[in-house]
Amino acid sequence: MPEKAPSLCFLSSEADDAKKAKAELVGRYGNVPAGEADYIVALGGDGFMLQTLHETMNSETPVYGMNRGSVGFLMNEYSTENLHERLQAADMNELRPLRMTTRNADGTSSIALAINEVSMLRQSHQAAKLKVRVDDRIRLPELACDGILVATPAGSTAYNLSVHGPIIPLEAPLLAITPVSAFRPRRWRGALLPNRSVVDIEVLEPEKRLVNAFADHTEVKHVLHVRIEQDPEARAKVLSDPNRSWSERILAEQFSD
Repeated sequence: MPEKAPSLCFLSSEADDAKKAKAELVGRYGNVPAGEADYIVALGGDGFMLQTLHETMNSETPVYGMNRGSVGFLMNEYSTENLHERLQAADMNELRPLRMTTRNADGTSSIALAINEVSMLRQSHQAAKLKVRVDDRIRLPELACDGILVATPAGSTAYNLSVHGPIIPLEAPLLAITPVSAFRPRRWRGALLPNRSVVDIEVLEPEKRLVNAFADHTEVKHVLHVRIEQDPEARAKVLSDPNRSWSERILAEQFSD
């Protein structure tokens, strides 16, 4: 008796190429709801992949992305051929998101998860002034800057890289803390931290130096304090083709021009 083919759930962004690809793949392989699928196939770009990973967090169902967007760093090459075989041969990557806990000017607090990074950015014409603690020890009494971010290895090639932060191999138990346009101390370019570290960032002079916080695409306005730490329970499972693994992509990025 032949082995039963795995069940697939196809999700697509709103881009025309992604919707067209979904229709073609559904016609060829069928489609089931995400909760009943052995694999989730995300069709779109990196932003849609992040959205899908957030929506399927802790579901134990691995996500396999195929690029129907622009950059597609997180995605595999698009093809309609031999999809079952590709899925079964793919490498599994388990991502550990960051947890952002904020205390806000209106008296509220919030919690959000970030697969790529937690960032804080000024929202006025004046530079932000931030006090940075790592594991309850003050490391920067006052950082004047446009912002700061803490990135995971998976997110180290995203916003972190664009502000000249370090690229971290996917397997490394590290986080990158990187300033955005640091004015003082001018020579500070960031640091690498153990991934067990807890980072607390306090906004100084918050009445006139407004700062918003972001966990990937989740925004919290006018924060006073942000705590950033690896979430002890949350997991996201991502599949990559063996000839284009996430580890290889991150390594290759360090040698690109």
